[in-house]
This record gives sequence, structure tokens and C-alpha cells, in this order.
Amino acid sequence: MGAVLTSIAGAVLHVVNNNPAARNALSVEYYEGLRAALARAADDPAIAAVVLSGAGGFFCAGGNINVLKTRAAMTHDERVAAINGLHEVIRAIRDCPRPVIAAIEGGAAGAGASLALACDMVVAADDAYMALSYVRIGLTPDGGATSFLSEFAPRQLVNEILMLGDKLSVSRLHALGAVNRLTAPGKAVDEALALGERLAAMPPAALAAIKKLAQTARAQPLDAQLDAEVQAMATAQGGAEAAEGINAFLEKRRPDFTRFRQ
Repeated sequence: MGAVLTSIAGAVLHVVNNNPAARNALSVEYYEGLRAALARAADDPAIAAVVLSGAGGFFCAGGNINVLKTRAAMTHDERVAAINGLHEVIRAIRDCPRPVIAAIEGGAAGAGASLALACDMVVAADDAYMALSYVRIGLTPDGGATSFLSEFAPRQLVNEILMLGDKLSVSRLHALGAVNRLTAPGKAVDEALALGERLAAMPPAALAAIKKLAQTARAQPLDAQLDAEVQAMATAQGGAEAAEGINAFLEKRRPDFTRFRQ
């Protein structure tokens, strides 16, 4: 069995980090497999959403400490190239037109937490945690952690999370808005797959446009975001998805957007 397991559940592509002996620590093989899975989702109109999870009841432990130890012997440029392997995965999640959902059991630590926060939605078992404890081993965050934390937490809280490196309960993250759904232990994947199926009933082009708009909303000035919104709305108003949605509303029936995924 490989480092990445994939399966289709309805219209949802389920991608599993399959390294439970190392609590699903990140690896080059996982990066390659996940990027391939995201490319598959982007190219296959039958796939409406992607769910990421970890085998053996743990989402991801982040970087393998033994691998990180070897980085000291590398040149600076070699270390940059190695870190960019992770960053290419984060960009692939961002650029995938399908919604990507993290399903967290156990924990998400270090770059594993960055990976989860990079996703468009997060489902977590209520006994799970995140930990961005880079500072405790003399490191600084990567994988977009500082950016993602700053999307939902003020600077002082971001500093506390990153400077102390304490575990964060998912219940606290849920209260802060960084986790969409809490489940009983062992049920995060089921809930994430169900959420993916709900997304499968939505218009795919509209979802892709919404994903892009949500990504730029905090980074852009209002005028630039308004310009992006007007272009997206003008495109949507002239499209087949809007025609179906508006006609269904006027005809008092449920819209059928599934034909746009064929």
C-alpha cells in the first residue's frame, strides 16, 4: 500500500495520508500523491469535492523529526527547495477548483495543522487538537500557518499560539471559526464526506468562483475585491448554472446542478 490512498464516495474524492506508524508525518511521496489527487479532482467534472484524512485515527504529525534533523547538513538553497515541496501542496489546495475538506481525528501538528487550515472547510472529532509547536524545537512556522491563523485570530492570539506552541483544542478553534463541524470521535470522515455530498448538489462553477473570492477577500483592498466580485457575478449571470437556479426558483422546484458536473 502506498503513502496515499484514494477512493471515490459518491461525488467526493477521499484522499488518505497512509503512514500511521509515523502518525502520518509528511513525506515527498505524500506531496506527490496529494498533488496528483487534486489535479485529478480539477480535471474530472464528476468529482465535486475532496476530503483529506489520515490513516489510523490521526490526521497528520507534520514534518518527520528525523528528516528535519538532516536539513542542517543541506545548503540554504537545498532547504528552501525541500520546504517548497510543502508549499507546492498548499498552493495546489488553494488552486484546486473543488472545495477541499480536512477531516481531523486525533490531531494535526506542525505542518499538519497548516495543511488542515489550508483546506476550504475543516471537520474535526471533538477530542482532537491542533498544535503549531515549531518554536519548541527552535523552528519557525511554514505551510502558510501565519497567514491562515491571521485569517481568524488577532495578532496577539497568533503570537500566543506560535510563541508558546501549546495544543489547541478543536472546540476552541470551532469557537474561533476555524473549524466548521465538530463530531464524535471516529466520525470526522463520515461528516466530511457528507459535507462533500452537500457541496455536490451545488453549482460547480459558482463554487469555484466563490472559493477564489473567499481567498482574496482579506488580502485585497475593497475596491479590488469589488472588481473581482463584479467580474465573477457578470460571468455567473450569463451562465447556464444561473439560468437553472433562477428558473427553478421561479418554477418553485429544486434546481438540478448535477448535470453541470458531467
